[in-house]
Amino acid sequence: MKLLIKSKQNTSKIVVLLSSILFLSCNDYMDVNTDKDNPTTAPLSFLLTGTQVDLNNNTNFLDNSGSVLQVYTHQMTAREEQDQYGAKVNNVGLQNDWQNLYLTLTNIETLIAQAQESEDLIYVGIAQMQKVYLMSVAVDLWGDVPYSEANKLKNGIIAPKFDNQKEIYNSLFELIETAKTNLKSELGAKPKADDLFYGGDTEKWIRFANTFKLKLYNQTRLTADFDQEGFDALIAENNFFKSIDDDFEFKHTKNISPTDERNKLFLESYNSTQFGTYMSPWFYEILMGMNPNIHNDNPDPRIKYYFYNQLEAGEYPELADTDTGDPKADYWDATTGFFSIRFGSQGPWRDFSTENSNTYPGIFPCGGRYDDGEGETMDATKAGGVAPHRILTYDEFLYIQSELIQEGKLTGNAAAKLQEAMEASFAKVDQVVVVANSETKQTGIPVLVGSNEVETFINKIITEFNGGNDDKKLEIIMTQKWVATFGDPMDQYTDYRRTGFPIFANPNSTTPEYQLDNGDEYPLVDSETVLNTAYPLSLFWPQSELNVNKNAPAQKIPGTYKIFWDN
Repeated sequence: MKLLIKSKQNTSKIVVLLSSILFLSCNDYMDVNTDKDNPTTAPLSFLLTGTQVDLNNNTNFLDNSGSVLQVYTHQMTAREEQDQYGAKVNNVGLQNDWQNLYLTLTNIETLIAQAQESEDLIYVGIAQMQKVYLMSVAVDLWGDVPYSEANKLKNGIIAPKFDNQKEIYNSLFELIETAKTNLKSELGAKPKADDLFYGGDTEKWIRFANTFKLKLYNQTRLTADFDQEGFDALIAENNFFKSIDDDFEFKHTKNISPTDERNKLFLESYNSTQFGTYMSPWFYEILMGMNPNIHNDNPDPRIKYYFYNQLEAGEYPELADTDTGDPKADYWDATTGFFSIRFGSQGPWRDFSTENSNTYPGIFPCGGRYDDGEGETMDATKAGGVAPHRILTYDEFLYIQSELIQEGKLTGNAAAKLQEAMEASFAKVDQVVVVANSETKQTGIPVLVGSNEVETFINKIITEFNGGNDDKKLEIIMTQKWVATFGDPMDQYTDYRRTGFPIFANPNSTTPEYQLDNGDEYPLVDSETVLNTAYPLSLFWPQSELNVNKNAPAQKIPGTYKIFWDN
């Protein structure tokens, strides 16, 4: 796995190097070329598409931080350093996020400058919203980061200062309003197919701007100087997402040439030379209704859409001793075929190669397979990988509203809004399945919306919610949001740090961590899981940045350095 990542990293460096050479060459050429029939600047349409492709990479899987964050949010596990919250200062995925983010911002600033000069203000507004999104991610991951002096090499700034994170957020709130003004202006050219998110639909961009601003307000609701006036004005404007058709997501395709456009979690799982995307047993037990403290005895109908088991129910894993009945597995549920490794495991079977037994991410998170229970060895030829990278969706918006109502920031009924959010979450699964299965072509995949199983599940959640105290109610909202956003761990990481929910696996717990019982002589041993690292409240700044930037701070301790909204 490390060799594969290193190879991909080197390929990326080559591409960046070639791009840099071409960019510098074009700059030299632009100094002398005045032929108006041969333009020397990239068209706005090219710049917009390029920045959106690059934006999609941040916090995604494969070569970026998604694989780390999905372990930190306990929907995946790993053998690598991110296990036990141990991602190191030179972690490849985290460094790639930083580098990609600032390279993308450079191109966004170019897009803004060119569009302002040509008075194409719709392009300006879209680019400004992309800048808002990326800089909010930067703050949410790292805290203080370069902003006001970032990408100012032409101005002679080679060591940008690290701006105060709260001041960056305040600037982003203002930039959202500026972007909305530009989007409403209808001045200049209007993007079409070059806008990969909304096809140039300015009304959808404005709804995204408002919904994203609400998300940022929700994240800062516990700060001492919360902007109540600005929040009230946004609520009064009341122009948010209307349906799943407004979802802010990057739509992946089946194309593999000239670049592979399939879902990146799919590529990391189904197209990898060595499996590394282990599904979290903690997550699995919550979905199965096995956890005694949340949604107990209420199995989630989405589980077959979330996981694909290569093993049939009752089928032993490949390392098993069938004579003695020893499964030789770190975690294997005989009733379903689910097979994985536990968070923090030091068990004797964790590190063995089990390529034909591991449970894969399913059709919803990555365009993989729906689990029909028949069991089949997986690879990239068995599914299409055509599932979107969900960044901010309608159901997430409804969960945000439910949280705000529950915490007294909005008026309304938190339970009713939670039910609406869950219904939208199931509708989102159905929508993704239709697109993903156009390539996978499995038969007999049930529609979730309107089914008795879904209705029963939601009714039980609402009953559980109404019977809980305020903390339990918030836990249920955040747990359901966490379940719904499987495959997009960025906001999950933020939500956990600011609310403490959902509850994650804890190897240091004094009560049984997992509930699995196959009824054999080989039960799970809790003492085999350990945790020796504090939860990372933020990520390391890339040491490569600190080494060359004289205005950079000293390296942080992620377990103690908080983001300003973390209370």
